[in-house]
Amino acid sequence: MLKQQVFYHHNTTKTIFLPLHKPFLQGNGCAFLPVSLRPPSSSSFRKTGKPFKARFFPNKIKATVGSRSTVSDDIDAVSTVKALVTVNQTVGGFLTNLGLQRGLDDIKDLLGKSILLELVSAELDPKTGLEKDTIQAYAHRVKQEGDDVMYEAEFKVGAEFGEIGAVIVENEHHKEMFLEDIVLDGFFNNGPITVQCNSWVHSKYDNPQKRIFFTDKSYLPSQTPSGLKRLRKEELEALRGNGQGERKSFERIYDYDVYNDLGDPDSDLSKKRPVLGGSKDLPYPRRCRTGRPRCDSDPDSEKRSNLFYVPRDECFSEVKQLTFSAKTVYSVFHAIIPSLQTAIVDSDLGFPYFTAIDQLFNEGIDLPPQDKQNLWRSLLPRLLKAISDSDNVLRFETPDTMDRDKFFWFRDEEFARQTLAGINPYALQLVTEWPMKSKLDPEIYGPSESAITREMVECEIKGYMTFDEALKQKKLFVLDYHDLLLPYVKNVRELPGTTLYGSRTLFFLNPDDTLRPLAIELTRPPIDGKPFWREVYRPGWHSSAVWLWRLAKAHVLAHDSGHHQLVSHWLRTHCCTEPYIIATNRLLSALHPIYRLLHPHFRYTMEINALAREYLISADGIIESSFSPGKYSMELSAVAYDLQWRFDHEALPADLISRGMAVEDPSAPHGLRLTIKDYPFANDGLLLWDILKEWVSDYVNHYYPNASLVESDQELQAWWTEIRTVGHGDKKDEPWWPVLKTPDDLIHIITTITWVASGHHASVNFGQYTYAGYFPNRPTIARRNMPTEEATEKDWEFFMSKPEVLLLLCFPSQIQATTVMAILDVLSNHSPDEEYLGEKSESAWAENPVIKAAFERFNGRLLEFEGIIDARNADKSLRNRNGAGIVPYEFLKPFSEPGVTGKGVPYSISI
Repeated sequence: MLKQQVFYHHNTTKTIFLPLHKPFLQGNGCAFLPVSLRPPSSSSFRKTGKPFKARFFPNKIKATVGSRSTVSDDIDAVSTVKALVTVNQTVGGFLTNLGLQRGLDDIKDLLGKSILLELVSAELDPKTGLEKDTIQAYAHRVKQEGDDVMYEAEFKVGAEFGEIGAVIVENEHHKEMFLEDIVLDGFFNNGPITVQCNSWVHSKYDNPQKRIFFTDKSYLPSQTPSGLKRLRKEELEALRGNGQGERKSFERIYDYDVYNDLGDPDSDLSKKRPVLGGSKDLPYPRRCRTGRPRCDSDPDSEKRSNLFYVPRDECFSEVKQLTFSAKTVYSVFHAIIPSLQTAIVDSDLGFPYFTAIDQLFNEGIDLPPQDKQNLWRSLLPRLLKAISDSDNVLRFETPDTMDRDKFFWFRDEEFARQTLAGINPYALQLVTEWPMKSKLDPEIYGPSESAITREMVECEIKGYMTFDEALKQKKLFVLDYHDLLLPYVKNVRELPGTTLYGSRTLFFLNPDDTLRPLAIELTRPPIDGKPFWREVYRPGWHSSAVWLWRLAKAHVLAHDSGHHQLVSHWLRTHCCTEPYIIATNRLLSALHPIYRLLHPHFRYTMEINALAREYLISADGIIESSFSPGKYSMELSAVAYDLQWRFDHEALPADLISRGMAVEDPSAPHGLRLTIKDYPFANDGLLLWDILKEWVSDYVNHYYPNASLVESDQELQAWWTEIRTVGHGDKKDEPWWPVLKTPDDLIHIITTITWVASGHHASVNFGQYTYAGYFPNRPTIARRNMPTEEATEKDWEFFMSKPEVLLLLCFPSQIQATTVMAILDVLSNHSPDEEYLGEKSESAWAENPVIKAAFERFNGRLLEFEGIIDARNADKSLRNRNGAGIVPYEFLKPFSEPGVTGKGVPYSISI
C-alpha cells in the first residue's frame, strides 16, 4: 500500500501558482493533449480503481536524474521500476484548435522528452531528518491505442528509497494534457501500483510549477505523515489564491464572488441587472470568482467576456463521446436557437390551433441552412432530422406522457397528481390555518385574508366530510405563490408580452389518496391607479366556467413552472451547491477523507453553473425571455432565498416536515409518517435518503470514531465555518445552522449536501422533457390577463366566441415554446459517461477494506431499491403512480442508460 508523502529540499523558497480553466467552448487557439494512465490489455500493468482529483505541487523538491543520486551502490539492492502513462486525446475540432505548437509537441514526443516524471519517497532520510531526493526520468511515447497515447519511463530505485509517496509530473508539451493515471511496476515486494490522476496538467510554458499526484490513502490533518504536512498546507494555500487579478484559463484557484455578472450594461443599459448577494435586500449564495474587470457603465457589475472562468479540473471533459451534454447544450445555444429565430420571424406569434402544436412532433419546423449543420445534426440526433443534404428540420420526440395519453394535460386529476409525482414535488403544502393569510403589508398589497371561503370548499367536498373535518384531518393542501409573486405583479406587467398574478390553488385529499383541485385564487394588487382585484375560479359544469378554469390553470402552471426552474431547481440545487464546492477545494486537502467522499458529488457542477450564467439566467437569456417574471426572474429567486431557504430544511425529512407533508413518528418507516401516504416523490425519496445516510454513516464513523476527532479537525471546522460565513454569508447569523461537534453532526451535514446534489436534483431535472416537452402541460409564461379582469365588452365577446384561441394566446409564443422545448430535451439527457450514485467506487474508497465493504453494501441497497420502485409502480392501489395512461414514477431510480429516460440519479449536478 502506498503512503502519500512528498518531501521538499529544506533550503528552497516557496513559490505557488495555480492553473485555471479554459473558456467554455470558445476556441482560443489551444489544443488539448490529455494524459491518461491506462495500461494496454496485454501489459503486465494493472489499474486498480477510479481516480481522485489531484492537486497542485509547489516546486520545492530536489530532483535527481536517473539513478545517480538515490540508487544504492549495491547493485543487488537496485530495482528497475517502469512507469506507464496514457495520454487520452480529446475530441478534435469541436472545442479545440490544434494550433501551430502541435508540431513542436510531436518533435518532443520523437525525442522522448514529452513528460517529466519524479518519484517521491514517502520516508524522511533517517540520518538527516530531511526529504530524500526524488528520482527523475522522462517518459517517451511508445504507442497509441484508439484515443489513448501511451508513454513509458524507467527508473532505477535503490532499496533505501523506501515506499513511494507520490509522483510529480511536468508537462513538456506546449499544450495542456489530460492525465488519467500512472502505473508503476517493479518496486520491491510490490505488484503494479496505480497512481490515479484524472486531471488536466498545464504546460510548463504556461506555468513552470509542477503537479503532484498522491496515492489513495486518506489522512485526517492530525494523522498526516510528517513528510506530507507542509505539502498539504501549501497546496491548499495555492488553491485559495490571493483574491487578486483576473483568472486565467489554465488556473485552478477557488474563490468567492457575488452574482454581479448576469447583466451586460456596457452593451445595452437595458441589460443592467441588480447584484445578487452581499446585501440585505437581495441576499444570495456566492459563485466562483473570475476577477474580470468592472463594467464602464455600471461599476457594480462585472464585464462579460468569452471566458466564464471555472477551475480547470471542474470543466467538462473533452474525452467524452460527441453526444455529451456539454456539447449538446452548446449546440442548442449556437445552432438551434439562432435558426429558430430566423425561421420564426414574429417573436410574438402564438400557435393558431392545437394541431399546430402537434405538428412539432410530426412534421417539425424547417430550419434555414447553417454552417456546420452536419456537425449539429450529429450532436442533436433527437432534435435535428435531415430532410436533404443541405436542409434540416427541427422535429421533437413525443414525450412519454403525451405518447401514453394525448389528453393527459387537460385533466384536473393529472394537474393535481403532478404536484406529488411531477417535476416540482417541493411546492405543495398542508393548509394549517383558515382563512389562509398573506404576510404582505395590506396597505400596499390589499387584504391579507384569502378570498377562498369555507363555503366554497364545502360546496366542492360535500358528501365526503365537512370543512372543519377536512381541516382537522389534514385533507386540504395548497400551492401558494401569493406572497412570492404579488410584489412583482406591477413590474412584470410593464414588460411586453407577459402578465402576472399572485396565486393560491387549493386541493382536497380524496379517500383513495389522490388530490382534487377545488379552487384557484388569482390576485392583482392596486397598481397604476387601478384598485385591488382578485377572483376565485372553481371547476364548473357550464362551458364559460370550464374555460375560465382552464385559463386560471394556465396561469397557475406558469407560476409553478417559474418556481420549479428558479427555486426548486436552480436555486436549491445548482446555486446553493457551488459554495460547498468552493469551500471543499479551498479548505479540505485531497488527502482528507471527507474531500474524497464529497468529490464525486461535485463533478461538473461549477461548469454547468457557469454555462447557465452565460446563456440561461443572464440578461435576455432563455429564462428571462421565456418565463413569466421576465427580467425579474433572478431577482425573484433571491427573494425566495431570503424568505424560504434554510440549510436545515434541505434535508428531505426536514423539508417534508416543514411543509406539513410529514410528521415525526419513531414507529413509522424512516421515522416519518406521511400526510399523504401515496406521495411518490416522498416515498421513494425517503428510502433513497436512508440508503445514502447509511453509506455516509459507515464512512464517517470509520474515520471519526469519536467526537474529539471532529472538533479537533482544523480543516473540517474551517470548511464548515466558511460555508456558513462566506459561501452562504448573507445568512451567517441565522440560528438554524447545524453545529459541527460530533460524528452525527457531520453525517447529517454530509448527507444533506450529497442528497441535494443527487436525489433532489434528479427529482427536478431529468423528468423535465417528460412533463414539459408538451408545453400546454407546463407553460412557462402566461401572456394574457384573465377575461374577467376588467375586460371590455369586446374582450368578453372574444372569449365567449373563441375561448380556445384565447387559451392559445395565453400560452407561450412559438419561439418561446420551441426554445424551451429544445433546452429541456437537452437538460433531461443523461450523457454516455454519466456517473450514477453508488454504481462505481472511487479508487480511494476501494483502497480501504472497511470503506470498500461499506460501498458494496451501498451499491447492493441501491440495486434492491430499483426493484422496490418497480414493485411500487406495478401496485394498482398506488393511484398516483399507476393507472391508465400514467407514466410510472422513476425519477429516483438510481441507474439509467444514456439519453432522455426519466430515471437515473447521478452523483452530481452535471447538467
